[in-house]
Amino acid sequence: MNDAVLLRLRSRVALAALVLGAVLALPAGALAQGAAADSARAAGAAPPAAVPDSGVARAGTQMLNRPMTVGSKQVKLIGQGNNVVRTGPGNEFAIAGVYPEGMTFHVIAKSGEWYNIRLSESETGWVHSSLCRELDDLSGLEFRPNPKLYTRTGSIVLGAYAGAYAFDRKANSLVVGGRLSYYVFDRFLAEAGVSWTHVDRAPEIVESLFGLSLEAENFQMLFYQMNVTWEVLPGRQMVPYLSGGVGSALMLGRAEVAVNAGAGVRMFISKRNAIRWEVRDYRFKSGSDSARLTNNNIEFTLGTEHLF
Repeated sequence: MNDAVLLRLRSRVALAALVLGAVLALPAGALAQGAAADSARAAGAAPPAAVPDSGVARAGTQMLNRPMTVGSKQVKLIGQGNNVVRTGPGNEFAIAGVYPEGMTFHVIAKSGEWYNIRLSESETGWVHSSLCRELDDLSGLEFRPNPKLYTRTGSIVLGAYAGAYAFDRKANSLVVGGRLSYYVFDRFLAEAGVSWTHVDRAPEIVESLFGLSLEAENFQMLFYQMNVTWEVLPGRQMVPYLSGGVGSALMLGRAEVAVNAGAGVRMFISKRNAIRWEVRDYRFKSGSDSARLTNNNIEFTLGTEHLF
């Protein structure tokens, strides 16, 4: 009798173990569906329909792990023979590969006359526009730098100007000149300039150690200067600035040491061309040894500049 009871207990334990193993083997989704079905039966409603496993979760995981392909715009190689693709947008970069005519590539970006193309799932390269033809509109891929981040450091500026020059604030004459500048930093420029004017001042009474005399001034003057210019708002289209420096004025066979200070505005009409207007005061002494006078010479100029 005891053996029969023990046999029945063993059979029931084995059956419970099989049921528990089957339950643990079920996926979480099946358990959730079973729970929902039990709740529906308890409420007297029809159980929800079973949703088949469509593999959506597995597909989403695979898409996340795939290499990204940026954009669907393409170019086609049209160069006869082999077309060289480089590692960067320029002929100075190393060769990334050589491809035959007729091959098409997806375009990632554009910089000037160079296209950044996808060579494979893990490699990219750059091809010149002369070697390919656009199969789609690629205008939206053009790289445009932020103008607020644009820098002119290291640029050389060549300019010419003309305007009015007031010798000792009394005689007005035409002045012409040129300037060579260098952007040391975005805010600071080192400048060298040379100018010419013809001074023609009417006779006036001049007091000297030997009394009064009536003197007129009619001479040509050549002057040059070395200046430092500080831009108030660098890197923009319209750039106000302050400037000052030292130089010399050559007139009547003498050289007079001069200091100057000025202010103006440089307006860029393109990336490399600008219009510049300014006002500047040149201060130096002139006259004979017996009647030295300190002059304030005001200059108003308008000119053009080109960046290299």
